[in-house]
Amino acid sequence: MQRVTIGDIEITHLHDGTYYLDGGAFFGVVPKVLWQRRLPADEMNRISGAMNSLLVRAGKHTVLVETGMGNKLPEKAKQIYCPQEKLLENLAAAGVHPEQIDIVINTHLHFDHCGWNTVRRNGQVEPTFPNARYYVQEGEWQHAVRQLERDRVSYISDNYDPLVRSGQMQLLQGDQEIVPGISVEVYPGHTRHMQAVMIRGGGQTMCYISDLIPTVSHLDLTWVMAYDLFPLDTIESRKKFYAEAIPGKWLVAFTHDPSTPWAYLEMQGNRITARSA
Repeated sequence: MQRVTIGDIEITHLHDGTYYLDGGAFFGVVPKVLWQRRLPADEMNRISGAMNSLLVRAGKHTVLVETGMGNKLPEKAKQIYCPQEKLLENLAAAGVHPEQIDIVINTHLHFDHCGWNTVRRNGQVEPTFPNARYYVQEGEWQHAVRQLERDRVSYISDNYDPLVRSGQMQLLQGDQEIVPGISVEVYPGHTRHMQAVMIRGGGQTMCYISDLIPTVSHLDLTWVMAYDLFPLDTIESRKKFYAEAIPGKWLVAFTHDPSTPWAYLEMQGNRITARSA
């Protein structure tokens, strides 16, 4: 369980375990002969991805960034992804009860990023974190409820609709400060309204960039996922991000990397590389 401090803010790496992803989908149009050197696939062309979350202690606030896949997947989906459902276990290992979380931030609403937002008990869907206010972009939620053919498989309404109906989930419109030291900024590409989480303090910056750059194997500008709805926007958003993160020496958190939860980015010639924190 790795920890780092940004000014007076303490960040702990948590995760919901690993799951299987199709290697071709994870790397889009990048030829397998190239990507398998970085993330080797098994005999079913699957690679293992993590579902990384951040536990952030900022003043009086206890914040959870992303809630993994949860335990509400249909049985067929469980057979495909083989989720481990470890987030609550790891949260307890960090000494935190669900009732102590007062802020949850979802970068977007794909089921592997907001699954533990809610749980089913006695046939009812309830918030996993009863005392928390949840945050996501309004445009992301509006897209999710449309259930479009291209990506409806990525959305499970029980992860967010009950929270929106109760008023526990706050729908944002663009970049916004959540609490002092923690803000969100929209980086379109993976979805139109995906948001990154910025943590700033003591002259330092950490960014949970989510699926804009899911692993250190995706640092190349054009290595985008087939899951990205707007791949050309992904490339433009990466350009913007690198222009700030590299000279600013930001610590970058990776949402799906199974071995590198965060790292600093550096330019080596024309190539962007990751240096461990």
